[in-house]
Amino acid sequence: MQIRTLLSLLVCVPALVRAQDTFTGVERVVAVGDVHGDYEQFVLVLRQAKVVDDKARWIGGKTHLVQTGDVPDRGPDSRRVMELLMELAGQAKKAGGRVHALIGNHEVMNVLGDLRYVAPGEYAAFKSGNSATLQERAFAVLSDSARRADPAYKKQWLSDHPLGWVEHRLAFEGNGRYASWIRGNNAVVKINNMVFLHGGIGPQYAAMPLRDINEGVRRVLDPTKPPAEGNIAEDAEGPLWFRGLASGDEALLSSHVDTVLTRLGADHMVIGHTVTPGTILPRYAGKVIMIDVGLSAAYGGPPAALIAEQGVLYTLHRGQQLALPLSGDLVPYLKAAAALDPPPSRLGPYIDQLMASRAVPR
Repeated sequence: MQIRTLLSLLVCVPALVRAQDTFTGVERVVAVGDVHGDYEQFVLVLRQAKVVDDKARWIGGKTHLVQTGDVPDRGPDSRRVMELLMELAGQAKKAGGRVHALIGNHEVMNVLGDLRYVAPGEYAAFKSGNSATLQERAFAVLSDSARRADPAYKKQWLSDHPLGWVEHRLAFEGNGRYASWIRGNNAVVKINNMVFLHGGIGPQYAAMPLRDINEGVRRVLDPTKPPAEGNIAEDAEGPLWFRGLASGDEALLSSHVDTVLTRLGADHMVIGHTVTPGTILPRYAGKVIMIDVGLSAAYGGPPAALIAEQGVLYTLHRGQQLALPLSGDLVPYLKAAAALDPPPSRLGPYIDQLMASRAVPR
């Protein structure tokens, strides 16, 4: 259920900000998929990509770092990751680089009050000396007035709204710190010949310009207006939720992918949202590149990132550079990645599946 407290309607919300969404002449891009509250894994991959130092300070120079959304939920350290991304954005810009923290479906869920996947540690990160008082005030205002005297009901309500819940909601509502930051970010950016977004551009949105996608998502996050049914940010076929490019039949969607890329003047679409078998994975002859490797401890994936340097694409898997094959037999590439994993590699079953389906000799 979406939670829109009265506080959201009492604060002054700034006008929608139109952020730059197209960049050219970028020599190096580092792209990281879904983080889901795992600060340590995120920082590890940034260090391996040489964009931050041992103190998590920017050393990437003119590199553009893209994080394709889904920072919050499922892990305890979402707040630390968001704070780091904010700090790095300023540091990178001073050095001539950029940080692009894109909006994913879980950012939208948190702003709109869909808290199904918030981990206990995420609320705990907001706890303060005043949390118990705020919790009691929230109970007095938000709970069912007809049931407040029932001790069992109150116990359950307080369990469902733990210490830190109020502060979490204040930060994600109205012009709270994280609500404002998320609204100021893009849902999609184009860098050189690559388009980056969370879920993917499906047929329904194939003709929509990047600017319209970004402004449409921001409008949904405007707390003074309830989001419309079937809006772009919550639509299962929309750019934050669409999984067709990750799991759909390539033969059926190939022409659609070509149409979208031609219209956008791009060669590749880079997406998160759908967890890969265990490393960066190309589809559609490399026209779509999946980078949600299950980085978070919630999925047990590896630290891995996509690197584009001087127009050459490669995978950084557990700190090791691997050439990314855009087409043809993926098995040698996947075996090289699996060899870097502690056994048993998550890639094993997928490699076996590919070898069986293609009758590749062992």
